[in-house]
Amino acid sequence: MAIILNIETSTKNCSVSIAQNGKILAIKELNNGNYSHAEVLHPFIEDVLQEANILKPKINAIAVSKGPGSYTGLRIGVSAVKGLCFALNIPLISIDTLTSLSYAVDIEEGVIIPMLDARRMEVYAAVFNKNNQQIKTTTAQIINENSFAEYLENNKVYFLGDGAHKCKEIITHKNAFFIDDKFPSSKEMAKLSFEKYKKNDIEDVAYFEPFYLKDFIVIPEKKKKPTF
Repeated sequence: MAIILNIETSTKNCSVSIAQNGKILAIKELNNGNYSHAEVLHPFIEDVLQEANILKPKINAIAVSKGPGSYTGLRIGVSAVKGLCFALNIPLISIDTLTSLSYAVDIEEGVIIPMLDARRMEVYAAVFNKNNQQIKTTTAQIINENSFAEYLENNKVYFLGDGAHKCKEIITHKNAFFIDDKFPSSKEMAKLSFEKYKKNDIEDVAYFEPFYLKDFIVIPEKKKKPTF
């Protein structure tokens, strides 16, 4: 039996679940349009443990969404998980964010393109087949009318995630379908983390870092002109 705590903070959806052998026992999420992870993450962890009637020493591993996504969100999630794994002396499991998001939709044919909002008209995206097998590596790309044309030509393409809204008015191909209100969630992480746990596919807690995909850029504030 494996009790795994799953934590997802890569987007504005702060999501925590506790699962037994891949089946959700309790889940708590908040997506209020803000990055409130710093305030709600630890209370959510306590809430799901209490709801499932599980004490922290009973947890066998903790899984975290590793990115890509929000730099700040990923840092908060990974830092929290590292601290808990050290304290409880249990393994850390990382889950690719776009892989997890691809499981939020079931299709019979075509491909799934989960995408996360980046800057301006840019998204982080990957391509998966109907069996959630990744067929194109994760990239950061600027969206235009020719984006994903090689898949749209011969397949139904399902776009989801908080980056998909950027594409609706730009990608107008008849094979393009946009699925609203789908975000990375600890719900989809549960099955994936259990599969990794069974294979002992774990991270080095001390050295694990999120998958940012792009370097974090700090935009300096403009200096105010002195007034005399």
